[in-house]
Amino acid sequence: MCAGAAGPTTRAIFIIIRPCCKLPPIPKKGSIRTTLLRSASWRSRSLFSENDMLKIKRIKCGLTVSLLLSITTGYAQTDSVLVKSVPEIRTPTVTDRTIHMPEAPAGYRLLLKGSDHVPIVDSTGRISRPLVATKVNLYFQLVSNTVDTLRYDLTRAVTVPGKHADAGSSEAPFVIPALREWYGAPGSLELRPQTRIVVSSKNNVVAMAVAKILKDELAAVLGRSPQIVAGAPAKGDIYLTTAEADRAIGQEGYYFTVTDKVAISASHYQGLFWGTRTLLQLLDQSNMLPRGTARDYPEFKVRGFVLDVGRKFFRLQFLKDYVKLMSYYKMNDFHIHLNDNGFKKYFNDKWEETYSAFRLENSMYPGLTAKDGSYTKQEFKDLQDLAARYAVRIIPEIDAPAHSLAFTKAVPEIASKIYGMDHLDLHNPLTLTTMKNIFKEYISGPNPVFKGEEVHIGTDEYAKKDAEVFRAYTDEMIRFVEQFGKKARLWGALTHAQGKTPVKAAGVTMNTWYNGYANPVHMKKLGYQQISTPDGWLYIVPLAGYYYDYLNLKNIYNRWTPYRIGNVVFPQGDPTIIGGAFAVWNDIAGNGISEKDVHDRVFPALQTLAQKMWSSGAAGQTFEQFDARRKLIGEGPQVNIRGTIAKPGQPYTRRFSFDASEAKVLLNGARLTAGHTKNALSFTGARSFAQLPLAEVGYDYTVSFWINPAQNVENAVVFSSPNASIKLKQLKTGKLGFSRDGYDISFDYTLPENAWTMISVSGTSKGTKLYVNGALRQSLYDNWIQYNDKDKTRMRKSETLVFPLQTIGGFSGKLDELQVWNRVLTGREVQQLFDREK
Repeated sequence: MCAGAAGPTTRAIFIIIRPCCKLPPIPKKGSIRTTLLRSASWRSRSLFSENDMLKIKRIKCGLTVSLLLSITTGYAQTDSVLVKSVPEIRTPTVTDRTIHMPEAPAGYRLLLKGSDHVPIVDSTGRISRPLVATKVNLYFQLVSNTVDTLRYDLTRAVTVPGKHADAGSSEAPFVIPALREWYGAPGSLELRPQTRIVVSSKNNVVAMAVAKILKDELAAVLGRSPQIVAGAPAKGDIYLTTAEADRAIGQEGYYFTVTDKVAISASHYQGLFWGTRTLLQLLDQSNMLPRGTARDYPEFKVRGFVLDVGRKFFRLQFLKDYVKLMSYYKMNDFHIHLNDNGFKKYFNDKWEETYSAFRLENSMYPGLTAKDGSYTKQEFKDLQDLAARYAVRIIPEIDAPAHSLAFTKAVPEIASKIYGMDHLDLHNPLTLTTMKNIFKEYISGPNPVFKGEEVHIGTDEYAKKDAEVFRAYTDEMIRFVEQFGKKARLWGALTHAQGKTPVKAAGVTMNTWYNGYANPVHMKKLGYQQISTPDGWLYIVPLAGYYYDYLNLKNIYNRWTPYRIGNVVFPQGDPTIIGGAFAVWNDIAGNGISEKDVHDRVFPALQTLAQKMWSSGAAGQTFEQFDARRKLIGEGPQVNIRGTIAKPGQPYTRRFSFDASEAKVLLNGARLTAGHTKNALSFTGARSFAQLPLAEVGYDYTVSFWINPAQNVENAVVFSSPNASIKLKQLKTGKLGFSRDGYDISFDYTLPENAWTMISVSGTSKGTKLYVNGALRQSLYDNWIQYNDKDKTRMRKSETLVFPLQTIGGFSGKLDELQVWNRVLTGREVQQLFDREK
């Protein structure tokens, strides 16, 4: 079936099945190599609507059975003779205000439905001239004058002339995502110490809100805090205004102009804020801003990231940092998956032992909220307020009626007796009452916990045998959240759960993730808006051995756009595809994966997908060029999840000798005393510590120090940060170790008391190494978790560490000669270091 086509066609599919033979297995979820035979045999109806006609001729059992499926569909090949007969669009002139619609074949009419550059040609055909000549892809439907359901999809490209005859004197500066329009001017502008942020004198409430955030960010980037004033800008100033006359650029569009000043203009908050992200990314690379004008806007409304916090808890600060990170790359849709559970087979095949969690404070069912990490209602509200200031939507998801073990543990009566406790019993009236109560607690009232206009109701991977009751539940929950003024999102499952029970589509958005569960062509016909979330392209499942551990960025950059869902590709400009999202699923609960590990996987993917979700067109550079240049841009002001301590590509070494007092090392109950080399820091217990100017150092790194513990007290801390701690004696093991993300990891080594020992630790995204007195003591790189399931499954264990440096102390003893590198030293280098210092 060809995606994106329209108009009826009749096909015959012959399937030969020998009843005495063993049938091929049903393709597993996530398979991206399902054969045509299997698709036809097992999922034939999934390709077509409920109105498709299936004619089956059966022959007596025991003989070869021929199934003739004569299918009348609502979609046809886009390369049909009829489509090809539609002429190309006449190139508009500089005076044209609308495109010239091509003539439709006899008996048909052409409807313009969308554009991949709406701010240049909108759905009415109105032209808004770009800065420079731009190719625009227009999406039409060719509709029969006699049978309205007969529709063909077709695209036509047209080049719209620009305001300028050429692209100007300089190429577009590199930012992520790439600027969609740019006209270059000669020269550059350097921001000076006297640079101000100037907002327009009239109607400046919106601009002032943006200016206040930008002021703090520029202080972090430039080392100085610019003044905010109202009025007219002077040379060297940054001017913000929402009085942009070009309304065609929409809510997220903006102009960015550099002359002898910087001017950012938009008509809405979102666009103005995105313009400041462009400024900050340019400053991330250089203080010299290229002169010219950008007219920038997204192609897709939704540019999203899905984070599973149900099977792995992420601290609130991490979520706040991610709001800022996503905003920095103009990613505007943060989908938080609030509940889930592990696989029973990894927990002794017992539901009561299987890990599950629901991460929000809940009043009606107090036992529902996870004990090992959750968010209060106020914290979640505050997160959404922060996101709104950074032009990001928070999409909260409560996933049911599968993935529901957290709910059935809290209310056991609603657990399915047939499909397992991770399924709700949809035949029990208490189930619907319970789930409505849970949703209502967060979406009702004048100040609801879920503040945005959209709520995700889950509906993923429920048992196929109960399709009708599943469809009824889905429809009921859609209409329930709509009663509270919310729009519903859901996971695509209606091809998997085929049935006669109708499910509301109007005004509903679907994450289409696997075409066997929701065929995207069919979902378009039903009327769903779709967010392209294809598992075979965009799913990260850390250390699981299936899906991706790290996404294939080159393949995504070269081949994927939101118009592609699995192997289905919709026409550019199709407005039913409203964007895309990639996801992290923490399926293997308890495998040691840390927030930092997840981020190591997400960050390069986010940079790449920010580009692909802003514009489906080429960014004007190869993947290799993009990949090299993206590394020059960081996580944004005030965000350093990676623990970066130097500019990209720059070597860094920092040594703290502690021989004398240092202004940037603050002592609290600690003092300088005779050490291994001259002086050292001396500590007297838990309330004795020193604060360093470094919070932590991320992958790849080496940290070395000399330590002399006076007393090896259990859980005594040597180094700490908000994310991790190094301990002299990890719990009851008596071993040197570290703790992060709720995991306590020990080295097979005990520090001697009242003696100097040189400890060196190196870390990468794959593991951690411990050196003692220059010799490798232990490498935590290849440890596994052995499960007791029937397959005796082994899963890799993460024992990584982003080394904490913010605070030294909390133990009794001395520490000297602390050194930090932003690279992994070789074993030989560590030995040479010990030989020099011993």
